[in-house]
Amino acid sequence: MSLGFIIVLIVLFGYISNWLNWKYLNYRITHYLYYIGAFVHESSHAVLCLITGARIEEYKVFTSQPHVIHTKSKWPFIGNVLISSAPIFGGLLFIFLVNHFLLGNYFNLADINDNWYRLINIFHWQTWVMLLLLVNIGAMIGPSFQDIKNMWPALIVLLFVSFPALENICFLALTLILVNIVLQLVAILTLKILSYNIK
Repeated sequence: MSLGFIIVLIVLFGYISNWLNWKYLNYRITHYLYYIGAFVHESSHAVLCLITGARIEEYKVFTSQPHVIHTKSKWPFIGNVLISSAPIFGGLLFIFLVNHFLLGNYFNLADINDNWYRLINIFHWQTWVMLLLLVNIGAMIGPSFQDIKNMWPALIVLLFVSFPALENICFLALTLILVNIVLQLVAILTLKILSYNIK
């Protein structure tokens, strides 16, 4: 599977995840989680702006439309691609840091592609922390439409490129988003059943 195709899947399933959150899980806790995801997403853009020499003109996180407005990178072409794809790597870095420093490497994230179900052990508090983060991982990791517009030429090239190290990283992001969607669907189904039984 090419790197570009995996990124396209990350975008698609990231949007499905966000849509499920706003359509069916529109509660105060998911709003707070969304802000965590938005902070990680937009901060990832901002850090890559600084690294690639783009000037940040506006940085807004805690609004209905979080965004970073910046000038063009001083690194032609590749700079804007790096800035636009930053949430994938920033989101994964955030998950790794939480797992390492807060959860004491409770989860073997390198093994998650094959054993994602090991994330779920409701009797351990670490599981609940990870589940709360997973509820909004689509907002954290998935690139926005503007990000895709900024990187579409590179995305077309990446459809024909094999880069195993980056493919594994992006595949991990995709797996986390898919696990998130499964958890969201379980939560939605549970809430529907509970609301039906209350009536």
